[in-house]
Amino acid sequence: MQLGVFSISLAVKDIKASRDFYEKLGFQSFGGDIAHNWVILKNGDHIIGLFQGMFDKNILTFNPGWDSNAQNLPSFTDVRELQKQLREKGMTFQSQADESTTGPASFVVVDPDGNPILVDQHR
Repeated sequence: MQLGVFSISLAVKDIKASRDFYEKLGFQSFGGDIAHNWVILKNGDHIIGLFQGMFDKNILTFNPGWDSNAQNLPSFTDVRELQKQLREKGMTFQSQADESTTGPASFVVVDPDGNPILVDQHR
């Protein structure tokens, strides 16, 4: 099962302090808008999203259809197909993609320790 490129989305208290901290670790701004309290940082293939005031917990994120540079992959497994495969394995969902649509969609599952996992397809 190919879930797509992985990143961690961190719920931070002070976006500027968090950005400065991760920049000291070698991460560089890759996307987002700090004025709107979110920024994406990258160090090699490692991606961290910093989000202030948007959600309560850190979220593990997978993006089907993208590589680590947010570039479209020539082929990938659609988020709705991933959802179907996981449902067949008995997985329960916190939110689901509408399987009657195409294009961007997402679903969320929660691991046994309460960690949300977002599978978020942007194309």
